[in-house]
Amino acid sequence: MKADYYSYRFGVNYTPSRNWWYCWNDFHADSVARDFDSIASLGADHIRVMVVWPYFQPNPSFVSSAHLDRLNTLMELAKERRLDVCTSMLVGWLSGYSFRPLFENGESVFTSNRLWEAQQLYFKKTSDVLREHDNFLGFDLGNEMNCCWKNDKLEDGDRWHNRLMGLLHDLFPEHVHVNGVDHQPWLYPTTFSPQNLATSQRIVAQHSWTYFTGAFKQANGDPFGDPIVHLVDAMAALARSYAGDAFKPVWLQEYGMSEEWMEKEQIARFLEEATINGIAGGVTWFTWWSSHDIDPRLTFDKLEYSLGLITQNQTIKPQGEVFRRLAETYRRKNMDKARLGRIPLNDPPEKHDLTTTWKWMNDWIREFAGK
Repeated sequence: MKADYYSYRFGVNYTPSRNWWYCWNDFHADSVARDFDSIASLGADHIRVMVVWPYFQPNPSFVSSAHLDRLNTLMELAKERRLDVCTSMLVGWLSGYSFRPLFENGESVFTSNRLWEAQQLYFKKTSDVLREHDNFLGFDLGNEMNCCWKNDKLEDGDRWHNRLMGLLHDLFPEHVHVNGVDHQPWLYPTTFSPQNLATSQRIVAQHSWTYFTGAFKQANGDPFGDPIVHLVDAMAALARSYAGDAFKPVWLQEYGMSEEWMEKEQIARFLEEATINGIAGGVTWFTWWSSHDIDPRLTFDKLEYSLGLITQNQTIKPQGEVFRRLAETYRRKNMDKARLGRIPLNDPPEKHDLTTTWKWMNDWIREFAGK
């Protein structure tokens, strides 16, 4: 799939309404189909799917054919609804839980040759399924790997990242392959260097969460303060600064809002302002977290239950209606590259630490937003 990085796309991180991602082990195709019907009704053109590593590969030399069959079914159901699919593979970290393979045995996923052989098998076996589907968008190496497999030696993380990217581009040269880290490697040193993340991906995947980045603190309690509603565009500018490329495309792979952080009546406004500011700041692909609310019968942190655009019973929430309107307005339109070229491309922060990076972003927001 040859991607157009400068054409607007709108999608969601899929959260199954039935059995969450435990559905890989208790799979119901009819439930997935209903979920996808609701997602398609939002005007979404893609979904990001969590392929839970230890479920699919319980042994370093074995990948479950039953789970691959379920992935095949999911891809078919998505295609019927014109949804492209990005598969996040080394999961890993997900909604506050760590899913580590039992065969890890304390070795580093970044430096162990034994684990590298297992990872190659996992990606290649999964590729055999995904190759049959023209709605396969590409691989995400893993969901926020720096949370599950934090690493102090950035050179080890970068070396592994580049090695795996090389394998994936050999398997699918025209597809979109990214490393969906959270905010941490961008704001301070952990696991991967921001320079390598920015330059090695054809489109830079970013996760811009107002709570976890500290944007709420930066806004001094104002739920619509500049650090909150401009976090997306500021982080995009940060990525382009590390890339040294004013035209580097950016995929906002995760952004969202919980009722634990903001009044539920305000979330639709947040979605609209953050998205519009992201568009003004040169972001082209938007993937909200998440599609559906989590079943409250399952045990999660309270913040996780209200992140969806759609309820458990497939009702579209007010923020879902805003998402649909934005998708209808912008989807598949081309970004104005001339306008992107007028957005300031500043040098990266002088120091790669949280205080300096936030000062850099706040300065950029004041410059860009004219405040």
